[in-house]
Amino acid sequence: MPTRVLILSASVGSGHKAAAAAIEQAFQRYPEFEVINQDALLHTSRIYQVAATDAYFALVKENPWSVGWLYDYNDEPFKNERGLSRVLNMLNGQPLVKLIEDYHPNIIICTHFMPAGIAAQLLLEERINSRLGIVTTDYDFQGMWLSRSFNHYFVALDEARALLASFGVDDERITVSGIPVTSLLSEPFDCNGVYERYNLQADLPVLLVSAGALGGGPALEIVEQIMGMKTPVQTIVVCGRNQPLRQAVTTMTAAKAEHFRVLGFTNEMPDLMRAATLFVGKPGGLSTAECMAAGLPMVVIDPIPGQEERNSDHLLENGAAIRCRDLPVLGFKIDQVLQEPGRLEGLRAGTQRLARPDAARVVIETLLNDTTSPYVFDREQRRRIIAVSRGKTEPELVVPPPPDTVILYDDETGVLLGTITPTQMKFLDTYLVEEHSDDETYYLDEPTLDYLIEQHPDPELLTVLRSILRTRTHVEIRFVLP
Repeated sequence: MPTRVLILSASVGSGHKAAAAAIEQAFQRYPEFEVINQDALLHTSRIYQVAATDAYFALVKENPWSVGWLYDYNDEPFKNERGLSRVLNMLNGQPLVKLIEDYHPNIIICTHFMPAGIAAQLLLEERINSRLGIVTTDYDFQGMWLSRSFNHYFVALDEARALLASFGVDDERITVSGIPVTSLLSEPFDCNGVYERYNLQADLPVLLVSAGALGGGPALEIVEQIMGMKTPVQTIVVCGRNQPLRQAVTTMTAAKAEHFRVLGFTNEMPDLMRAATLFVGKPGGLSTAECMAAGLPMVVIDPIPGQEERNSDHLLENGAAIRCRDLPVLGFKIDQVLQEPGRLEGLRAGTQRLARPDAARVVIETLLNDTTSPYVFDREQRRRIIAVSRGKTEPELVVPPPPDTVILYDDETGVLLGTITPTQMKFLDTYLVEEHSDDETYYLDEPTLDYLIEQHPDPELLTVLRSILRTRTHVEIRFVLP
C-alpha cells in the first residue's frame, strides 16, 4: 500500500493554497506516494466559511486596523485550542474530521493553522496515527500556529525558530525551510524571451505592480505616481480578476501605452518576477517569498496590519525592500532606488538572505525522514509557554544570589565589580566613612586601599579590592546586601 499524504490548506487569501500547491508539485518527484491536496475550508460549515473569508476580507477592506488588533489578540499560543474555541472548531470542522479519518493519511502537511489544530486534536484522541508537519506561510510566527501536538514545524526565518525554542520546542523539531513556492522559479529562465513576448526594452527598468489575485489595493494611485517619475521605466500592472480595475488602468495609461502592459490574472508571474527590476505591492507571505526566490526587491505598499506589517519589518531588516508609507512620494522613492549608484544592487543582495526556492523539497524530505512520535505539550508546558509569550519569566528560572553574598557594583556605570561576604562587608563598614545613614556607596582609591591594608583585611577581600582598582584609579562602590 502506498504512503498516503494529505496536504491541507485554507482559502483565506491565496497564500495558504499556493504553498500547498507548491508542496504538491514537489511531490511529483516521488511517484510512489499517494498525495491529496485539499482546501480544508471547503470541509467546514457554511457559517465558518463565511466568517473565515467574507467577513475577513470585509474587515481588510473597511477596517484594516481591526485585522491588526485581531492578529495581536490571537498571537497568544493555544488561544484557538482552549475550551469553547476548540469545541466550535471541531463542530464546524466535522466534514474535515471525516475526511482525515476516512483517508487515514500516513503524513499530514498543513499550511494553515485551522486544519493543523483539528489534526492535532485527532492525534491527541488517538483517532489517527499520522506524522503532522505544520508549514507557516508568513515570515513571523503567530501564536495561533502553535498546536498541542505535532511532529515538525517548518518556519521561514531563524528568528521564528528562536521564538519556538523560547517556548521550549525541541530544536530538532523545527526546520527553517522558508515558505514553499512554485518550482517554476527554479527552472531555466529565458529573460530575453519574456522581454520579446511583452515587447519590453532590455535597457530600461521594469516595474511589476501587483494588485493581488483579487485585484485590490491602491493600484490606480500607484500607476499615477509611476507615470510622473523622472526615470524612464516600463511597467507591468497585474490586476488579477478585477476587470473594472484593468479597464481603468488601461484608460489611465492610454497616452503612455508604450510604457505600460496592463494584465488581468496571469499564470506567468514566475517569469515576470524574474524579468522585473522592482516589485510594487503588498507583502503577503507567498508574494514576498516568491519575490525573494526570484531575486526581486520589493517596494512595500499599504501592508495589512498584522502579518503583512511583520513581513514588511523582516524585509526591511534584511535590506530586501523599501517601504512607501505615503503614496504621493512613491515615484520619488522609486526614482531614488533606480538613480542612486549601488542602491538596487544592495536590495538584490538583501533578497538572497531571505531566498528559499527549495522550501517545498526541504519540507518533504524532512518529513519523510522523520521517525519521531508526535510531540504533545502537557498542561504545565502550555502554562509556561503562555507565560513566556506574555513576556513573563517563570519564577524558577530566576536564580537568586546565595544568601550570604554582598554584591558590589560601580555606582556610575552599573558594572558588576565582584562579591564579598557579610563579614567582609562588616570590615568595610568599620573602616570606611559613610556620608549619611542611608548611604549605600563607599569611595575607593589607592590611598584608601593602603589605609585598609594597614587594618589587616582577610586575603580574599584584599584580592577583590585590588582587582577593582586594577583598571581604574578610583570608584564609588555601590553594595547590595543579601
